[in-house]
Amino acid sequence: MVIVEVQKLVKKYPSFELKNVSFCLESGRITGFIGRNGAGKTTTIKSMLNMVHPDSGEIRYFDRPFAGNEADIKKRIGYSAGTVSWYPRKKIKDIVSIVKRFYDTWDEEAYSKYRSLFSIDETKTPLELSEGMKVKVNLVLALSHKAEVLILDEPTSGLDPFSRNELLDIFIGLRNEGVAVFFSTHIISDIEKCADDIVYISEGRIATALSKENFIQQYSGNGESLEDTMLRLEGGAVHA
Repeated sequence: MVIVEVQKLVKKYPSFELKNVSFCLESGRITGFIGRNGAGKTTTIKSMLNMVHPDSGEIRYFDRPFAGNEADIKKRIGYSAGTVSWYPRKKIKDIVSIVKRFYDTWDEEAYSKYRSLFSIDETKTPLELSEGMKVKVNLVLALSHKAEVLILDEPTSGLDPFSRNELLDIFIGLRNEGVAVFFSTHIISDIEKCADDIVYISEGRIATALSKENFIQQYSGNGESLEDTMLRLEGGAVHA
């Protein structure tokens, strides 16, 4: 079932433009959002959350327009953008006590589970954490309020291979519970391990949006890895 629709999204900057970006996300599926640095991944994600204001286009969640329903819809979305950077001198437990007030769906049991899994020390401040641990704190907050959609910008950035593998396993578990997981990454092996669908953006335009299986069938050569395919496509600036 489609629960997120991005329709003809346009955002113009002096040196960059999102060009009629359109794709859908389905419940119970993991979608990898791929493209080189500067292709428009973060601008798209921020537009999906009204963190930047698109020039045109529409975002819909749960068959409702995001415009006019933002507060209610955001309660059903988990979002993480890499490292936590706010309240750098407050203890993690104090940050959590502030964040949980915004969600009437906050799940203390889920928070305790992910905090333990990621070995989060609540007595520390963000300033005392490594970059990888900051990423984990942000993810714990995103995972702790029964979100139906997870939108994650480079969630594995700064994580060691073991922690990345743990996180991808969590994505798979959430997918099996019906959650839609949408994450941008430049680490193609993460896509190979867990993604059901691929949205590929190049130079501000969606080059293709397909199931991973269909993407490989359509674009990969014999014996070619997904990473090899992506390097070749980027080298040719392919647009669907």
